Amino acid sequence: MKMRITVSIGIFAVMALSNAIVPVLPVYAHGSTWQGAIYAAYFLGAFLSTLPGGIWSDRYGRVPVIRAGLALTLLSGILLSLYTGPVIVIILRCIEGLGAGFFVAAAMSYVNSLPDHEKMSGYFMAMLNVGLVLGLIAAGWLAVHLNLPVSGIILFTALTAITCGISLFIKESPLSRICSSTGIFTVLLKDYRWLWYSSIILVGITGVATSLYPKFSGGSPDIVGIWIAGMSVATIIAVIISSRIPLSPVATLRWSAVLMTVAVIITFLSPLGFILIGALAGVIMIAQMAFLSEVHDHQGLVMGLFSTSSYLGMTLLPVVAGFIADTAGFPAGFFFAAVCAVSVAITIGWCGCHVYHPAK
Repeated sequence: MKMRITVSIGIFAVMALSNAIVPVLPVYAHGSTWQGAIYAAYFLGAFLSTLPGGIWSDRYGRVPVIRAGLALTLLSGILLSLYTGPVIVIILRCIEGLGAGFFVAAAMSYVNSLPDHEKMSGYFMAMLNVGLVLGLIAAGWLAVHLNLPVSGIILFTALTAITCGISLFIKESPLSRICSSTGIFTVLLKDYRWLWYSSIILVGITGVATSLYPKFSGGSPDIVGIWIAGMSVATIIAVIISSRIPLSPVATLRWSAVLMTVAVIITFLSPLGFILIGALAGVIMIAQMAFLSEVHDHQGLVMGLFSTSSYLGMTLLPVVAGFIADTAGFPAGFFFAAVCAVSVAITIGWCGCHVYHPAK
């Protein structure tokens, strides 16, 4: 029970801190390219650390990796409270992402190994998105009313410090240590390659919408925070519902990709599009996690690959879309995201995904 509570509170704190900078991105940089870089740097760090974090979770246990992730997140939060220059903020966001990657890979490995993983994955993803929502809303509100852009970062750094302290007292039941071989890694990478691609694109699109909207809308930080938070609120509702419904991964991803194309277009016209993007993201992630739970061994490796693909999308797509928006205008930036979603609807049909039980 202590482990479940720590994982749930931890994912909330890590995600809230990660989003605390979003409503005030224009304070740190003026152009969409720089803002996209600051936003994406976090996901670059997470992209680099999730796979090692998953492998180390299999090899050394999940608790040490969870503690390391929280410690790095705490350190980056403290430093982000002190520095605001765009270059150093990009570096610190990358460090923050490294910590998040370690934590997320180990925590998801734990969740997906539980007997009630479907239900627990719904709660886990809900807490993740509650953190994203409150990180946006609280940071935007505090920035306006306290006239201190880093106030949200300070708040959630304090919460991370508390969670980091709690993690020192958790223990996990002994588990067999599994050393993931290169052969198993190659097989999983190949067999699920279109599933990984769908994660890169469909999760990455949420980052495109989030990073483009502050400048595109021209709204104040508190209003922008509420608009973007609507995406995570929709995800919370979607993950709780979809975690209780058996989903066919290929069919779910194909239709979600088609609807994501529509959602991107709606978002360009109205912030209501965030609701549809968020709901689709929730359905997509639950379907992918439920399917990958069938790989009973090497859950650390599988969740590491899953998180890595998601973070790769959040790293690359916002930067590319930001560059396109700066050079060709915001319509082109949103059109790029829509085309990417269409590509998933086409390629997911080529997926050779099957229930696979790699040998130890």
